[in-house]
Amino acid sequence: MALTWEQVLAWRTERQFLTRLDGADATAVARRLAGLQAQVPTSAALQVAVRQATPDLQAAAAGLADRSLIRTWVMRGTLHLLPTVVAPAYLSLLAHARSWHKGSWQKTFVRVDQVDTLAAAVTDALAGGAALTRDELVAHVQESTGDADLVEHLASGWGTILKPLAWQGILCNGPSDGGRVTFTAPRTWSPAWTGLPAPGDAAPVVIDAYLGAYGPASPESFDQWLIRGVTPKKALRGWFSRLQDAGTLVEVDVEGQRLLARAHDVDALQAARPHGTVRLLPGFDPTVLGPGTSDPHVVPVDHRADVSLAGGWIAPTVLRDGAVVGTWTLGPLGVRPFAPFNKADKAALRAETDRVAAIIG
Repeated sequence: MALTWEQVLAWRTERQFLTRLDGADATAVARRLAGLQAQVPTSAALQVAVRQATPDLQAAAAGLADRSLIRTWVMRGTLHLLPTVVAPAYLSLLAHARSWHKGSWQKTFVRVDQVDTLAAAVTDALAGGAALTRDELVAHVQESTGDADLVEHLASGWGTILKPLAWQGILCNGPSDGGRVTFTAPRTWSPAWTGLPAPGDAAPVVIDAYLGAYGPASPESFDQWLIRGVTPKKALRGWFSRLQDAGTLVEVDVEGQRLLARAHDVDALQAARPHGTVRLLPGFDPTVLGPGTSDPHVVPVDHRADVSLAGGWIAPTVLRDGAVVGTWTLGPLGVRPFAPFNKADKAALRAETDRVAAIIG
């Protein structure tokens, strides 16, 4: 089957609740987008609100309050909100990659045996339903292990050595304690927690979610989104091959690129047409991070530096039919287009700017 990028981007816009603005609650949006990037909580809140017909900036907080969402380190080692019931599948694939076993990781942070020691200490600390601040967790690990190097890394603001524990389902973010982040065990966070499935069982769940929002795509694009390309190649190929053999995934041609799509999306992809949809998306939005800022069909090559900023910051973007055509800023709300807009796009942009300004207040 031959498709154009125009069709693909129009289909993604529809799938990502950006055409009809039919996102329901935060859990539904997080499920459809394969996670909400939540390094910046206000950005996660806006990722949901801009996709709702009746925007609710409190929807993400409500999903955490009722525990239908969980906040933890997931894709690419960044904090995300995920539906609690599907989070174990994502974590299973990240744990399977064992990125902390790489020599470069151990040289920069701690040894594998120290991660194992930390895992045992944290498991003990969080037993019985505890929710601890970082300082409380550090104190317990210091008393339990006496490992000064481990404690020094744990006390750093980045918390990198906690990520392998998150991926193994040992800890996640707990309820806020007077504005301070806490950590708890996922099984304490919600009775819906099932524990990590086997990677072979988890892969179809996560691949389906990814391609349902950002397809058609290659296995390599999926792996870059998941964990920056460090999944064992044999496992990655096997996951996708089994889904192709089962007829769940099919190969399509998108302007000369051979990519994979979910079989049941093919008719909708063929029928997709641009609507002239113009949207303002917050920083770190999944629409951009799903395919990645290096995808020239989403982010123009000449403007990647305008979107992917220093320090890993992803700018708020202006989207037209699935492609980034500018950036925007707050205080006051201002738009910086990459090229002049035509009359119809200007009208759509004015309406969208008014809408987002009302959401933000």
